[in-house]
Parts: sequence; C-alpha cells; structure tokens
Amino acid sequence: MNATAVIIIAIAAAVVLGALAFLTLARRSDVRGAGALSAETVRRDAAARSETTVDVGASSGAEVEAEAVEARRSVGVGLAPVSDDTGLAPWTPPDEEAMGVSRRQFFNRATIGLMAAGIGTFSAASFVAFLWPTKTGGFGGKVPVGRLDDIRAGIRTGNGFFYAPEARAWITEYPADAIPKAEEAYSASLMPGINQGFIASYQKCPHLGCRVPECVSSQWFECGCHGSQYNRVGEKKGGPAPRGMDHFPLEFSSAGEVTVDTGTIVQGSAIGTNTTGQEAEGPHCVGASDH
Repeated sequence: MNATAVIIIAIAAAVVLGALAFLTLARRSDVRGAGALSAETVRRDAAARSETTVDVGASSGAEVEAEAVEARRSVGVGLAPVSDDTGLAPWTPPDEEAMGVSRRQFFNRATIGLMAAGIGTFSAASFVAFLWPTKTGGFGGKVPVGRLDDIRAGIRTGNGFFYAPEARAWITEYPADAIPKAEEAYSASLMPGINQGFIASYQKCPHLGCRVPECVSSQWFECGCHGSQYNRVGEKKGGPAPRGMDHFPLEFSSAGEVTVDTGTIVQGSAIGTNTTGQEAEGPHCVGASDH
C-alpha cells in the first residue's frame, strides 16, 4: 500500500469516527431548553389548581360574596386571615447533572473526542500500512531486468548501451582490466556487478535531473539539457555536473536473473575519476567536451 492510499484511508476513518463521536455526545446532552418544567412541577401545579377551583355551578356570584362577608364578620376583623400556605413548592436550583451539559462542556467534550478519534485512526492506519505487503517490482525497489545473457546481447544490439525502463537505468559493460581501479573508486555495493562485468547508471543527470541519453557516435552519455558528458561507465568527462552519474547495485541469481536495486542510489564518482581511460570514440551528440 503506497503513502497516498494510507492517507486516504486515515482521513476517511477519522471522518467516520469523528461523526460517530459527535452524534454520541449530542445524544448525551439531554438539555430540556429554557423555561421547560419538570414532570414533578407540572403535577404540583395541577394539584394546586384543583384545590383553588371554585365550584361555580353550586353557588352564584352573589352567594359567594355574601359568604365571604359573613366569614370576615365572624372573625371580627375587616379582612379574612391570610394563610401562609400558598400551595406552591419552594424554588430550588436545578440539578446540572439532571439538566445535562452546558454548551461549553459539550463543545469541549466534542473537541477532545474528535482529537482522540483522529489520533487513534491515524495510529491504526499506520499500523495497518506497516503490516501491509510492500509493493515490489517497481522503481524504488528491486526491479528484475532479465537474464544475464539477454542483457549482454542487448548491450551489443544497442551499440554499447542497454536501457532498462522499469529501473530507469542504463546498463553497460565494465572493462575487466579496470576492476582494480574500481575497487578504490566505487562503493562496495557496486562491486558484485562490476566483478560480473556490468555497471548500472541512473538515467537522471546529477546536475539538474534531466534524463541523460546515450551518444552512440562518441560512446558517452551526453545530457541534452546543459551539456554534461560522461563516459560509458558514468564517470564525468565535461559540463556543469557536480559529479559522475549515480549508480544502482546489481544482484545476480543462481539462475542468471539480473535485478537492479533502485531503492539504493549510490552517489556518482568525484570529478576527475577515470577508471576505464575511455575517451570519446567519435563526434559528440551535444556540443563539445570541455574536459
């Protein structure tokens, strides 16, 4: 699984889990709204109304008023005594737990929940990507390029050059008499290929990254972008490049199969390196050499 697929999976999972966390927190915030009465308060109000309701069907208005006057005279005062019992329950502050969470609490919990879900999803996606089988056979890994005999024949057919497009590399022959010098000039990772008589050079110019083609007439590599020139094994011969062409290690199986390890880029040799002594064997394809 490549990096793009991992990112897509992580984002999708984070969105889904974030939505679930948001809905869960929203359902838990059982806020009744301002001014709403609890069931207990409603029952008390109904009882109070039933006690104070006047049965207008039993007495007329005049009779009720006469009874009220008689009641005031019976107590000997101008006004009937006022009872302290109003029938209403005293007010008590609402329980915050019963009312649910506040707006601030809700958003704080939602933010923390989404952050935790995102981190957890990213960690899970990274773990899955780590366990997922790594793609092989493409550039950036080990690329099979054919049998040894076929590559040797391809070099002959290509007038000294064999191009492996899957590996983005040129494969050329390395002279046997130059191997002792190569042991001093090149990385040990390149020596298995050199000892077999081959070297793989990255097609990318170390100057500004242009693709470097072969020049059959001079038997060199010559970059058409800025005129950098390299001999057949990738050692710099001229132009603005800061070093020789970069290389890839070669691997050989017991069955004669050749593999280019494009996951390992070996930096090209320093300016002035010339292990093969090869000079231009004909006209240049790009400008003139300034070596």
